[in-house]
Amino acid sequence: MLIDTHCHLSCDDEVIKDKNIIMIASGCDDKTNKEVLELIKKYDNVYGTLGIHPEEVDSITDDSFKLIEDNINNKKIVAIGEIGLDYYWTKDNIEKQKEVLEHQIKLAEKYKKPVVIHSRDAIKDTYDILKKYKVKGVIHCFSSSLEMAREFIKLGFKIGVGGTLTFKNSKKLQDIVSSLDLSDIVLETDSPYLTPEPHRGEKNKPSNVYYVALKVAELKNISVDEVLSITNKNAFEIFDLID
Repeated sequence: MLIDTHCHLSCDDEVIKDKNIIMIASGCDDKTNKEVLELIKKYDNVYGTLGIHPEEVDSITDDSFKLIEDNINNKKIVAIGEIGLDYYWTKDNIEKQKEVLEHQIKLAEKYKKPVVIHSRDAIKDTYDILKKYKVKGVIHCFSSSLEMAREFIKLGFKIGVGGTLTFKNSKKLQDIVSSLDLSDIVLETDSPYLTPEPHRGEKNKPSNVYYVALKVAELKNISVDEVLSITNKNAFEIFDLID
């Protein structure tokens, strides 16, 4: 069985019909959060997360948070996410990003839900905020250092590893994955983005999580079955999935 712990889906995606894959569809704003709620109702193999992505913080309203809180106890909503900090595109709204992130972390703490964290060019601020709260979760599409990975792991987080691991210029991430214990890793695609080799250039899909597992197996010199067994167990534990 394959588990894609982070993907972006729409209701008309043919890929959802593959019953051999458990997919966790990620919400990023009001529109995608509503789509996630439709998907989890329609498909047994799709779970969801609800959240406001840092790139969307300037367009939110009080209703954005209400939508999340009103649906947070749905058994198929397994986390609050994709949330976090992103200083790559703009640094003009850093304080607003932090405020929105902390608001959502407080919701996660209140309802005992994990969080799925996006952090781009903001790793120290992300860590400084997360360590203030008692939450667990996943650092999605991890791109920092081995030292920071270990600090997040100490806080109770798993490291999200996706298609970038297969890229030729990803030696740093490959070294990190080689150094980490498999018990600290979950696999993801971020589809339809970041398609792994050998399909780079095509639209990504959840089944491509297999190629991420294959690369992890190569780096650790173990079987792909062992990688899937352990990382699937991690996903079930962190997201409290229903078997």
